[in-house]
Amino acid sequence: METADEDRLAAALEHGTTVLHANASTMTNSDSCHDWTGDGHEEQPFVTDKKENDLSGYERNLYLYHEESEEGRPRVATLVSSLANYSATVQAPTDPDAPDKPKSSPKLGTLAGVYFPCMQNIFGVILFIRMTWIIGTAGVVQGFCIITMCCTCTMLTAISMSAIATNGVVPAGGPYFMISRNLGPEFGGAIGLLFFIGTTFAASMYIVGGIEILVNYIAPQIALFGDPAKDPEVLYNNLRLYGTALLAIMGIVVFIGVKPVSKAAPLVLLCVILSIISIYVGIGLNWNGSDKLWMCLLGNRLLSQEHSGNCTKEEGSALWNLYCKYQDELVEGVTTIGANLTSRAVKCDPYFLSHNTSLVPGIRGLASGVFMENLGAWHLGEGQVVARTMNPVDIETLDQPTYNQVLADISTTFTLLVGIYFPSVTGIMAGCNRSGDLADAQRSIPIGTIGAILTTSFVYISAVFLFGASFDGLLMRDKFGQSVGGSLVVANLAWPNEWVILIGSFMATTGAGLQSLISAPRLLYAISKDNLVPMLNPFSTLSASGEPTRALMLTLAICQFGVLLGNVDILAPLLSMFFLMLYGFINLACALQTLLRTPNWRPRFKYYHWSLSFIGASLCVAVMFMSSWIYALIAIVLASIIYKYIEYRGAEKEWGDGISGLALSAARFSLLRLEEGPPHIKNWRPQILTLCKMNAYHTPKQRKLLALASQLKAGKGLAVASSILQGDIALCTEEATTARQNLRKAMDDEKVKGFANVLVAKDVGQGIVHLIQSTGLGGLKPNTVIFGWPNSWRQSIEEDRSWRVFVDAIHTAAANKMALIVPKGIASFPDSNEKIYGHIDVWWVVHDGGLLMLLPFLLRQHRTWRHCKMRLFTVAQLEDNSIQMKKDLKTSLYNLRIDAEVEVVEMMDSDISAYTYERTLVMEQRNQMLKEMQFNKRDPSGEVGEVQAVVDQHRHNVKVRFQDETAVQHQPEAESVKEVKVEQLAESAAAVTPSGDALPAGDNSAQKNTVVIPTVSVEAPPPSPTSSERVEQQHPIPVAKSKKETLQEPDVENVRRMHTAVKLNEVIMQRSHDAKLVVLNLPSPPKQNRQGGGSNYMEFLEVLTEGLDRVLMVKGCGREVVTIYS
Repeated sequence: METADEDRLAAALEHGTTVLHANASTMTNSDSCHDWTGDGHEEQPFVTDKKENDLSGYERNLYLYHEESEEGRPRVATLVSSLANYSATVQAPTDPDAPDKPKSSPKLGTLAGVYFPCMQNIFGVILFIRMTWIIGTAGVVQGFCIITMCCTCTMLTAISMSAIATNGVVPAGGPYFMISRNLGPEFGGAIGLLFFIGTTFAASMYIVGGIEILVNYIAPQIALFGDPAKDPEVLYNNLRLYGTALLAIMGIVVFIGVKPVSKAAPLVLLCVILSIISIYVGIGLNWNGSDKLWMCLLGNRLLSQEHSGNCTKEEGSALWNLYCKYQDELVEGVTTIGANLTSRAVKCDPYFLSHNTSLVPGIRGLASGVFMENLGAWHLGEGQVVARTMNPVDIETLDQPTYNQVLADISTTFTLLVGIYFPSVTGIMAGCNRSGDLADAQRSIPIGTIGAILTTSFVYISAVFLFGASFDGLLMRDKFGQSVGGSLVVANLAWPNEWVILIGSFMATTGAGLQSLISAPRLLYAISKDNLVPMLNPFSTLSASGEPTRALMLTLAICQFGVLLGNVDILAPLLSMFFLMLYGFINLACALQTLLRTPNWRPRFKYYHWSLSFIGASLCVAVMFMSSWIYALIAIVLASIIYKYIEYRGAEKEWGDGISGLALSAARFSLLRLEEGPPHIKNWRPQILTLCKMNAYHTPKQRKLLALASQLKAGKGLAVASSILQGDIALCTEEATTARQNLRKAMDDEKVKGFANVLVAKDVGQGIVHLIQSTGLGGLKPNTVIFGWPNSWRQSIEEDRSWRVFVDAIHTAAANKMALIVPKGIASFPDSNEKIYGHIDVWWVVHDGGLLMLLPFLLRQHRTWRHCKMRLFTVAQLEDNSIQMKKDLKTSLYNLRIDAEVEVVEMMDSDISAYTYERTLVMEQRNQMLKEMQFNKRDPSGEVGEVQAVVDQHRHNVKVRFQDETAVQHQPEAESVKEVKVEQLAESAAAVTPSGDALPAGDNSAQKNTVVIPTVSVEAPPPSPTSSERVEQQHPIPVAKSKKETLQEPDVENVRRMHTAVKLNEVIMQRSHDAKLVVLNLPSPPKQNRQGGGSNYMEFLEVLTEGLDRVLMVKGCGREVVTIYS
């Protein structure tokens, strides 16, 4: 209901905003007219506009805040008026063309709006038809404990409810609103639905109780199927039949409208109050007892008045004829006159023969001292006889006929009586449900509810002592009054006669049933209106008269099921579970809000404390299991199912509930604990920061980065997806919001459970550095960064090089002790709904703390990679013992509990090939050219393309290296050697052959300063030099240089790095060409002060991963992440 209420409130505020816009428009128009008056003299000291008097006070005096009004912010007066006139009642659909009707303000006070409705709902069927039986069975002591415990439970709940209800407006839905808005939609939906079922079953109990009064006491002649006094099943069948008829009548009344019911409510309440008063008057008048009500006892056993006659054992009396039977047999005997006679033998019940009958008064009076006899408990089992003592000979029938003895129809215990009695203290929410009709709800609800509970508790507790001191215990244990002719026990005490109680109790039960049938559909309507359970959406509509008709139909159907149970003693414990769950969660909500101390928790009712709320919640749970542990478990399971269903659907409701506040407090506590130190190795898991690039539409460019994060996380740990928008935050707010929403949607689509963040920065590189440094809070910070491979790093100009951003990100991650995962070929990575079969190959070159082995293990936990097997390759040199190395590696993996095939690859010492030398030289030439272009400050667009030609040609050569040799052999010989011409900015340059010889620049002067760079044959890399060639390489022949500085020889370190990349790439391609994923160590980039190191580093990585479709380059975080210990 809060959504509808907020819509109405927003509409009111929008009206105020419209006024502001109109005023703003007027003010703007007036500013355009510069017709000023006034000359600044004493009489008119200020120069003003002619139309100044036409402006509103806001425009004249508060023009400084003119911009706020244009932004749609309402005036204070408009806002206050809207809040003050806010109505929490359900609004019926209205005809927009109909004339407006004046709205009447709510005028209900504390008595009429809260106190009397609560009393009417609390005083119900249990008071009249079960109260004496509960006291007689439990005794005064246990009865006092039962009533005190139940009343205490409702009193503590009323205190908590008063605090919540006075913390703001409670719209329609009452208790459901309080639970959902304070504990969240999941708890609200689950408990709200159970409370709806409980309210519906309460209507069933009131209907069945009313029919029991009607059939048993008011009009027993209408009973069908037999005598209800002899067979309880006959009584229950009558309750089902007549209960269905009464339910149909009540349903029609409620369907017509609630106004007749509301108008009849004071009359019903008056009857209830008069009935209770008549009981007290009757107790006073029968101070010394009454001789109008007598019970017949056989020994210590209580007998039904039917077939008891005058309660004597004389032959031929009603009791003698019932308990004794003639048997036809001859008895030979001699009389005084000596004649043989034939007589009839008599067989009587043994208990009848051994015990005498007696008459005892049912009402013994306060002066009799019967109070002491009724202190103890008299719990009987089903089928046992109601007797004066608990001796087995008196209460057990011993397979003998029971005749007209009064029997216990159910087995009773203290806990069962708690469950049967508890519904008589429910109904405390009646005032809260009427909050929209109260003149001052925040004052009336606490006073009226607590006052009603105190009044009813006084009546109930006084009834324990007065009934225990006035009635004989046998009469109170006679549930249906069979010993006194089937009359209602408590009615026999009423003044002036029993019809006051009979009429009052019947009206009270039917009135309470009508109130339940009115409130239950509205509760269902409020739940369905919040759209928590989709199947309930059809019940979120109102009829033309504003009545939830569809919800009423469902309520009647559920109520009919309760009526078919046909027994108050079954219905009472069942609905007690639902009410107790509601009361328990109301107490829990108040306790949470009090302990969390949220700024919005400011109830006007000050007499509450979190400890009282916790005691109330604990008491509710205890009473639930005391009443019936089976029913309690059923209610809890139902609530859990509904809770998980709403949670699974993802109830997108933000109501500022206490559970969210509790989660925030728990998160704060956990973060403070995590701050104490880094996590243990056993608790380490990748907390991933995924850096996503946005396209022109502000959507993630590489969504498969998020899919990879989802596959690595499997729903565990922290996941943050971030992106950088280049620009000014003051101008890019809307773009950032759109990008964040799109990023959040992409995360949801890829099932990444985490957070989305978008940072606006003037420089992308610096933005990434800031994200890596500042993302996270306390101990909950990302420890792993996923950064996509910059595919276009060669095409980027010097001022905005993607490779520079990439290298800086690696340096920043290393400085912050964060691991780095770089997927290359991300476009070919699988989606999360695909399944991959094959191998995941791990190339373990250097130790990185175990992350290289942990990532494939985590990937295989996801269904996408679950069917892949892991192969671990490591590189051995000549000085290593590869056999022992493989054995140790298997042992290590076994201790780490990682399943993988182990292979040790021996990399033999080899000289640097000509291809490696040439590749290094081309790389350095490219860097030199770009450096000179930047130095000359010229437009680099054309030159970059020419430089790129060098690289493209060599990339083509490298790709051909991995083609089939037969395909290469058919190529023309002329294509075996190619030349690439690059126009230099320099005056001259040198070309170097694969053997290392340099050509003089002067030889190429006729070609417009063009450098001729021979490439290697496309068939294969040049063979390694021979021993003689190595000697020449160690003592190179001096080469001639141009007048200006020519390109230097390849840097020795660059040649070595390129050699490593080429050799590793050859080995990886040989062993892992069929792998579905290759995971290898990411080499550390060169130091930032090294000239050309960044672009060279990118070239090394390109060579290292050439020919591989899916690659994960991993760099550890500088600490161990796996351990062999438990």
